[in-house]
Amino acid sequence: MSEEIPQAARRLRIGMLAPVSWPVPPEGYGPWELVVANLTEELVARGHRVILYAAAGSKTSAELVETVPHAFSLWPPEDREAPEQLDPQSGLLTGPPNFRVLEQQHIAICMEAAAGGKFDLVHSHLHVHSMVFSRLIPCPMLFTLHGAAWARAIHPVLERYREQPVVSLSEAERRFKPDLNYVGTIPNGIRLDRFPLCREKDDFLLFAGRLAPEKGAAEAVEIARRTGRRLRMVGMIEPKYAEYFARRIKPHLDGRQIEYLGMLSQEALAREYQRAAAVVFPTTWAEPCGMVALEAMACGTPILGSRSGYLVELVEEGRTGFLFDTLDEAVRGVDRLAVIRPEDCRARIESRHSAAAMTDAYERIYYQLMNQRKAEGGRRKAEETAQGP
Repeated sequence: MSEEIPQAARRLRIGMLAPVSWPVPPEGYGPWELVVANLTEELVARGHRVILYAAAGSKTSAELVETVPHAFSLWPPEDREAPEQLDPQSGLLTGPPNFRVLEQQHIAICMEAAAGGKFDLVHSHLHVHSMVFSRLIPCPMLFTLHGAAWARAIHPVLERYREQPVVSLSEAERRFKPDLNYVGTIPNGIRLDRFPLCREKDDFLLFAGRLAPEKGAAEAVEIARRTGRRLRMVGMIEPKYAEYFARRIKPHLDGRQIEYLGMLSQEALAREYQRAAAVVFPTTWAEPCGMVALEAMACGTPILGSRSGYLVELVEEGRTGFLFDTLDEAVRGVDRLAVIRPEDCRARIESRHSAAAMTDAYERIYYQLMNQRKAEGGRRKAEETAQGP
């Protein structure tokens, strides 16, 4: 039997492969990049050597390799919107950036370093986009799904590489694709110091997140209208949902009862969380582990959410919030918010969802994968010795 690598006895060389839609950490939206930032900073503080592969503009205490000149969502508009046309002098086709090619370059730069023996382990937050390289490098590669398996179109790749180790964010996420090689369930972790507890609440409801149908933005408006509560809405309006916003949300914005505040920084959003009576979370899909609910509860603010996805695992009914199946139930939940103690909401996040708790769990899996790789190497060597020259 091979000797196990004791935890905290060996500092690891970790290649951290981030998404490149937003910088690490993002200023506002960018939940995957935010998780990468929280995990990376904790790992560096514990003495691990982390090399972060991310978009230019990222800020980290790890070693940073900038693989693309801009985060995709912040690419200069004049380049992003450039028309595709033929340059008559050079014969070259010019136009907007090819983000698919740039993402492949981003992954390949990390994989080349891994192939050269630079890491003990690569941790990818790009789900299937990097999984196809997993058998080509000498070190283990761990994948955090971040909800990717909800898209059936990527299942063929997950099935082809089903032996690769993956981490789910919740039990709800595993139900999207239960037959993978899950080595752990690790909920997202947040920086508690950035979301201070506030015991004094205002009477408004808060909706934070993408203003999209699956997020239930229109349902949040309806809850506010039926209860007479003020609603403050924060988040991104994606181009594909511009018509949804114009038809279902904008007609109700009056600057008094229902307001749209746009995209906010993490600091400004934390102030909204702190004062809200509740965060309304009428999601219509099985969200794996949304950051909004964690951040709000850290500020002592209860969740009023649909009974789906990770909310069922997070919210303690009547203690940290209320879950509903219908809007009638949601309205009744608003009437009962006064029974929720902010301290109970905060305690729930401190015990399970701090960046430190998340990193503890990932560290255990890193060492587990290293021990498995060492044992496999020992078995192969024994088999080769037994076979003789």
